[in-house]
Amino acid sequence: MRLSIIRSLCVVVLVFCGKAVAQSQYESSTDFAKYAMKLRENALLKIEPKVIMSPTKTVFNGDGPRYLTGPSLMGRDRDVALSSGPGRYPWKLGIATTIFWIGERPSGNNPVPNDRSSWDKNWYYSYGGYDSPDPIARRNFIPLSFIPRQNPFYVALPYNDVEGGHTKSEASQVIPWFRQAFVRDGESVLKSRWIEIHHGNRACYAQWEDCGPFRTDHWQYVFGNERPRPNLNRGAGLDVSPAVRDYLGLGNIDYCDWRFVEFREVPSGPWAMYGDNNTFVLLRRGYGNPGNNEGYVRRVVFRNESTD
Repeated sequence: MRLSIIRSLCVVVLVFCGKAVAQSQYESSTDFAKYAMKLRENALLKIEPKVIMSPTKTVFNGDGPRYLTGPSLMGRDRDVALSSGPGRYPWKLGIATTIFWIGERPSGNNPVPNDRSSWDKNWYYSYGGYDSPDPIARRNFIPLSFIPRQNPFYVALPYNDVEGGHTKSEASQVIPWFRQAFVRDGESVLKSRWIEIHHGNRACYAQWEDCGPFRTDHWQYVFGNERPRPNLNRGAGLDVSPAVRDYLGLGNIDYCDWRFVEFREVPSGPWAMYGDNNTFVLLRRGYGNPGNNEGYVRRVVFRNESTD
């Protein structure tokens, strides 16, 4: 009898202590929500893209088009060059995502034409033509009518570090890689930066090539902790190209998680195939070709890599 009473008292004490600990750890529902988001972010770090590698070819699996690429993109030199540890940037979770494309004409929810970008007034011609979003006019993530001269995996985010031909005053304070990447006043350190995008159980990689949707001044969201501000597209904070849409299986307005990544964190994939602005392509052209200055190529490619 005495033993039974002692056990009962122990249970009561444990329950009371458990409640006290829970209340002290999460003082409000807001604290608990923040903790839940942190758990989700940690889980995202464990998700690997559905890219199956082999020594001679790469097979892309999933619901989208399936095709093979050629031999290893950069050979053994790439593994040596990119062997340093990854820098970690925070995830932006549950971001409303819309589709845009080079050559898109103005419409109700797209007030400006996309034949030029924030950093390239001849974007349409630099790319090589109209990046049609029509699935019938596309195959293997590129238009049927031409081979793009820039990476078809591109995005827009609502901040521009250049205004009126000069670098914005806050840029050096808010952009994490500014010190490594800055060259001269008025030259963007954001253009062609790589980001990782998750939707469901799929991961895609793309380069930052334009500014939007709607804004070009929201560094507090792009580099800080704010959420995207309200706009006509459900508060969208990320624009993605048709290639990204097709790889991830997105709707016209969908929700994704994204973060910045260093190039050394980007695996081979369909985003590594095309483009004069594509880091993979630059390295393929620079490595192993007697006529190229490999030191110069390495400086151009890696100058905006974080050393932290």
